[in-house]
Amino acid sequence: MYNFVVSVGASIALFIILNLAAHLSWWLSLIIALPVFVGLFLIISRVVMKKVMEIMETATKDLQGQRVEKAIRELRGAFRYGKWQMYVTDQINAQIGMIYYMKRDFSSAFPYLEKAFFRNWVAMGMLAISYMKRNKRDKMKATFEKALQWSAKESLLWNLYAYCLAEGDENGKAIEVLQKGLKKLPGDERITHNLEALKEGKRMKMKNFGEMWLQFHLERPGAVMKQQAAAMGGMRRRIIRK
Repeated sequence: MYNFVVSVGASIALFIILNLAAHLSWWLSLIIALPVFVGLFLIISRVVMKKVMEIMETATKDLQGQRVEKAIRELRGAFRYGKWQMYVTDQINAQIGMIYYMKRDFSSAFPYLEKAFFRNWVAMGMLAISYMKRNKRDKMKATFEKALQWSAKESLLWNLYAYCLAEGDENGKAIEVLQKGLKKLPGDERITHNLEALKEGKRMKMKNFGEMWLQFHLERPGAVMKQQAAAMGGMRRRIIRK
């Protein structure tokens, strides 16, 4: 990471100058050099992240304009800053992987998601599902567990993990996951309802998460619309009876 190397190099050079050339004591030289290291590190970090955010904003506008390939090219251009700042490369990998995944280009998404930033829970969820579809359930579970270490307050992540377990005929483990989720998010209605459904031997209902759920491509939008239509039909029948 160039940022760290440059900052350390500058502070060491200053320490040597103060200690040997200016004949200051080593501890006084160190006291002066340390703030220089911290300040220089923060300044370089801000400059690099500002450039990265500018690229991301441009890519976002391209995505909004349906210029997907252009957006991906823009994001790839941000890789050059990865050598300067920690986790920049991982964050760019996460963004590109999610774009490919959401456009259903799963084979292109996978290598990027494998190198994605571990604190991006959406990318981690997509990676876990990718492992599931490749019949690598141990890796799927490990990926979900890692994501939950950093994003334990995300209701959808707990439900997504349980859903993938239940779809693999691991209802008992799915129930355990949702029970853990309730400890982190007491009173969460969506976790509670799905936990009750699994205990009754029913399928989990994920449509309440809306677009956030659909982006994982585990259920077709048409299926969700049918469920909503059926629910509306039942509501109409109840109104008519009244």
